[in-house]
Amino acid sequence: MSDMNIVDRRSNPKGKSLTNRQRFLARARGEMKGALEEALKKRTLGESGGEKVSIPGRGISEPSFHHNRRTGRSHPVHPGNKEFVRGDKIPRPTGGEGQAGREGSPDGSGEDTFEFMLSKDEFLDMFFEDLELPDLVKKSLRETSFSWQRAGYTMTGSPSSLSVGRTMRQSMARRISLHRPKSAELEELERQLEAAREKGDEDEVKRLTLELEKKQRRSAGIPYIDPIDVRYRRFERVPRPNAEAVMFCIMDVSGSMTEAMKDLAKRFFMLLHIFLTRRYRHVEVVFIRHTSDAQEVDEETFFYSKETGGTVVSSALDLMVEIVKARYPLDRWNVYGAQASDGDNYSADSAKCAAVLGGEVLPLCQYYAYIEVGDGSGGSVSSSRNSDLWRAYDTVAPAHSHLAMRKVGGPADIFPVFHELFERKGVSHG
Repeated sequence: MSDMNIVDRRSNPKGKSLTNRQRFLARARGEMKGALEEALKKRTLGESGGEKVSIPGRGISEPSFHHNRRTGRSHPVHPGNKEFVRGDKIPRPTGGEGQAGREGSPDGSGEDTFEFMLSKDEFLDMFFEDLELPDLVKKSLRETSFSWQRAGYTMTGSPSSLSVGRTMRQSMARRISLHRPKSAELEELERQLEAAREKGDEDEVKRLTLELEKKQRRSAGIPYIDPIDVRYRRFERVPRPNAEAVMFCIMDVSGSMTEAMKDLAKRFFMLLHIFLTRRYRHVEVVFIRHTSDAQEVDEETFFYSKETGGTVVSSALDLMVEIVKARYPLDRWNVYGAQASDGDNYSADSAKCAAVLGGEVLPLCQYYAYIEVGDGSGGSVSSSRNSDLWRAYDTVAPAHSHLAMRKVGGPADIFPVFHELFERKGVSHG
């Protein structure tokens, strides 16, 4: 047969390299986490898609087996050699291009980087990896869900759950224990019988014929695969108790909140909503918007309604308390709250806010986060002049460790602040 070259010109199937990509992400996860934290400082929530991160070149090397260069013999073929033969000594270069040395680069950098593009899902999974709702406890077994898990093997089942590997192992064990003749043994007897017939040895032909018939009967009586060998994968339903939790999203939409401030608040709550829906199955979200009055609204109204008005923050806190008492008993529900505001409030209402927050809201909550937004220009929110609402909440904070207060000056602050608020306890970033 002549030599031939076979070229496969079929297009690559979608997701062909997914397995290798996941292996690379797992191998480079440590380097990528550090690069991701740097990238988050520059990223805004308005950016769609994934994220481009850079990791050191050493982070992409794969483990491999190779010959030890210090042992054995090697005969490499070097391209472009027109002057030297085996045994010649090659002189060391004295100058010019390609001269090697140990002197470092002027700017101190000496390692190439590798840029890698994370998809949107990979970015979100990696960003949310170390985040969780604090102090989430299973207060109730209500609405217990069930999941299917492997529970050994059974002799009955549907064809789709047939375990071919387990069936073949059962078949082999039975054939070995019953001494079923192998195909090679039968072929050898047939070969010996043919040779005896050619020699004319009648006694040997008779003996081999009887032995072959005996083994053939035994082989026919012991099938290769018997119904008792067949095994099906068995699954059973296992109850999974669900931790019931509710997150209250409270946003100030009063006249003091500029469009830039509202945009920052919406970006934070959008990220919070994505986090809850991706990480938790059974977390309810209650949306509350407030001006001088507070209203519970749906998701569409919360993010896209244009109404405005005066500012009475305590109305939102009062509404939250009413809803918890009416629909979310504390013996079954974990209650969380997140509030975003510019800090401006009706002057006589700030003291009431502190009283309601410390006396009624925080005792109901597992965790409460207050976000104070700036003008959206990207500059840091001034800490020298705290708002009335910030000062009021600050008087409550020392007695309640589960109250977190942060300031967001611009879109670039949202990701770092969010990560800080919901970071899993005990996670170290080195």
